[in-house]
Amino acid sequence: MDCVCSDDVTCAATAHAEQRCGWLDNPATRTWSLNDADGGWSIMDNTGGPTAEGMDEIPDLTSGEYVYTNAAHGYACACMNVDTDDEGVITRIHSVRQLALSRCRSDRAIDWFLRKDE
Repeated sequence: MDCVCSDDVTCAATAHAEQRCGWLDNPATRTWSLNDADGGWSIMDNTGGPTAEGMDEIPDLTSGEYVYTNAAHGYACACMNVDTDDEGVITRIHSVRQLALSRCRSDRAIDWFLRKDE
């Protein structure tokens, strides 16, 4: 996806579609991130930050393998086809495929997420 700029202003970043797999985390109301081998990607921030387009592509994660951490909130393992920017933000969600928790648990590149609160 290309930036659209007016008055000959140069776009600072151009979003690009990619597949990212890791822990899809919803720790609180209106707070979402994807945590993969490259770190944490913000999807929605309850403090007023940007919200990715296509949030409706995220399925009901509780119907699959899901870890509850706080009331109805928690995390799951997923692959997402997304657009990102250079600031660590997912700007658009094209699709989400939930995976078995064992897929993420066995991936050493993302085990940091499970140890983050230690």
